[in-house]
Amino acid sequence: MRAYIDADVLIWHLRGKEQARDFLIHLRDHGAYELWTGALQRAEIVFFMRPDEEDATELFLSQFKTEPVDQKLVDAAGALYRKWHPSHGIDVNDAMLAAAAIQTGGCIYTLNVKHYPMPEVKAIRAWE
Repeated sequence: MRAYIDADVLIWHLRGKEQARDFLIHLRDHGAYELWTGALQRAEIVFFMRPDEEDATELFLSQFKTEPVDQKLVDAAGALYRKWHPSHGIDVNDAMLAAAAIQTGGCIYTLNVKHYPMPEVKAIRAWE
């Protein structure tokens, strides 16, 4: 099964939070999951890294497959956004990741489960 890791979890790991590190190690070593992230979640990381962070960040991100963006994904995410943004304020990045999880049968690990109110999305809090 695909485990999509939201940007917040990735960012906490890069900032040195032990809970993030321990969570990702556990998920990796569990063996039942392929570690993925969305293209926009990856963009959140690489767009804002500092020059002195490039090597470590790229090495870290190499452990995750990145969901490609295509017309089908964008169209599905657009429908989710139009449905859920008015009532729950989801953003484009959340809609794209949710659409990827729905299309592949994957789950999303995040610290912001409220960003994924869609009943067809399995959003799991990464840690307490």
